[in-house]
Amino acid sequence: MFKNHPKGLLAASLSNMGERFGFYIMMAILLLFLNYKFGFEGSTGSLIYSVFYALIYLLALVGGVIADKTKKYKQTILVGLVLMTVGYVILAIPTDTPVSNMPLILTITCLGLFSIAFGNGLFKGNLQAVVGQLYDDPKYADKRETGFQIFYMFINIGAMVAPLIAVGLRNWWVQSNGFAFNADLPGLCNQWLAGKMTPEASARFAELAKEVGNTSSNLTEFANSYLDVFLTGYHYSFGIAIVAMLISLVVFIVNKKGLPDPAAKKLDKAEAAKVVEMDAQEVKQRLYALFAVFAVVIFFWFSFHQNGQTLTLFANDYTRMLKLDLGFTTLEGAELFQMFNPLFVVCLTPFVIAFFGWLKAKGIELSTPKKIAVGMGIAAFAFIVMAVGSMNLPSDAERSAAGGLPDALRVTPFLLIGTYLILTIAELFISPLGIAFVSKVAPPQYQGIMQGCWLGATALGNQLLFIGVILYKSIPIWATWTVFVVACCISMFTMLIMMKWLERVTK
Repeated sequence: MFKNHPKGLLAASLSNMGERFGFYIMMAILLLFLNYKFGFEGSTGSLIYSVFYALIYLLALVGGVIADKTKKYKQTILVGLVLMTVGYVILAIPTDTPVSNMPLILTITCLGLFSIAFGNGLFKGNLQAVVGQLYDDPKYADKRETGFQIFYMFINIGAMVAPLIAVGLRNWWVQSNGFAFNADLPGLCNQWLAGKMTPEASARFAELAKEVGNTSSNLTEFANSYLDVFLTGYHYSFGIAIVAMLISLVVFIVNKKGLPDPAAKKLDKAEAAKVVEMDAQEVKQRLYALFAVFAVVIFFWFSFHQNGQTLTLFANDYTRMLKLDLGFTTLEGAELFQMFNPLFVVCLTPFVIAFFGWLKAKGIELSTPKKIAVGMGIAAFAFIVMAVGSMNLPSDAERSAAGGLPDALRVTPFLLIGTYLILTIAELFISPLGIAFVSKVAPPQYQGIMQGCWLGATALGNQLLFIGVILYKSIPIWATWTVFVVACCISMFTMLIMMKWLERVTK
C-alpha cells in the first residue's frame, strides 16, 4: 500500500492513529457523558460539545500560524500530542455522580476538553502540512491525492476500534457492580432525581430498575447508584485514550527525524523558480479559491458531524441496540454505531482509489473540486434515507413523556448503518481530497495557515452542530434530517456554480 510513496507517510499515519482513537471515543460518548453526568436537558450538552469540536478545528489555525512563523512544525506537533494526553488524563479521573459541586466539576471537565482541543489544534493541521510536504518532491507529486487517501484510511484504524473498547469497558464496569446496561436508564435516573417524570415514565423507570438488578425499594437510592457506576465507566473509557496517545507520542518521537523540516529545507532551483514566479495576483487567486471552498464546506461539516450529535441521540432513543457478547462482557449501546464510519473508511478507501484510477485510465479524470461536489450530493442522499426511515416515529417530546420507546417500536439498526455507509462514501470524496486540494493550491508560504483555515471552516460547521439538537428536540424527526439534506444541497450547487473557476485556478 505504501509502495511508491514517501517513507514518512507510514510514520505520519501511525502518529495520527492515537489522535483518531481519542477523537472517536469523544465522538461516541461525549454528548451522552455530558447529558448524563450533569443532568443536562435540551441543547446545553450539545452546545458544550459544539464549542469543543469547533475549538478542535479553529485552534488548528492558531497551530498553523505558530508553525509557519517559527518553522518548527515537528516541535509544535509534539507539544500538541502532550497537551491532548494531559486532557484525557483530566477527563479520566472519576468524579462524583450525581455532581455535588456543579461549577467545580464542570470547570474541570471543560479544562480537560480545552486541553484536548488546543493540543489537537497544534497537532492536526501541522501534521497534514508535513504530509503535504512529503509530496513536494516531483517524483511523488502525481501521487498526492492517493497519498492523502491512504493517510486518511490508515489513521482510521484506531478510530474503528475506539467505540468498541469504550463501550466494552463501560459495560464491564456496570456489570461488575451488579447492574445490567440499559440505554434509557441514565436519562430516566436524571429525570427522577429532578422530579420531572410523568406517571407513565415513572412506571417504566421502576420496571427497568428491576430488570437491571435493582433490589431496593428506594428508587432515589437506585438512581444515584446507577448514575455513579455508569458515569465512572465513561471516565475509564476516556482513560483508554491515554494509552493510544502515548503510543502515538512514542512513534512520533522515534520517527520525527525522517519527516520534513521546513526550517532546514533548502529549495532547489526548480522550486525556487516556482516560488518566484508565483506573483501577487496568482497568490490572490489561489487564496480566493481556497476561501470559497472553505465557505462551502461549512454546510457539509454542519451536516456530516451530526454523527456525534443527533445521529447518536437517534441511535440511543429510536434505534434497536446492537449487541455483541464477548463472554466477559456484552457490547451494547448507541456508541457502537460510531465504529461504522471509520470501519467503512478503512474498507472503502481502496475501492475509491481504484475507482478514481479506473476513471483516469478511461480518460475521464475528475477534478478535485468536482469530486468534492459529488461528495456533497452523496451526503444529501444519506439524510434523505434517514428522513424516509423516520417518517412514522413519534417526536422527541412524545417519546420522553412515555419514558422511552420499547424495542418493538424502535427502527432497525440497519437504517443507521446504511446512512453511515453513504456518509462515509461522501466523506472519502471530500475530506482527504479537500486536504490534498489545500496542499496543492495553497501558496508555499501559507501552507500551515491554509491547512488551519480548512480546519477552521470545519470548526464553523461544528459550532453550528447544536442547532441540529435544537431541531431534534422541537420538530418531527424526519424534518430534522430534511434540514441537513438542504444544507448539503446548498454546498453541492454552490460548488457546481464555481466549478470552472476552481478548476482553472488549480491547474
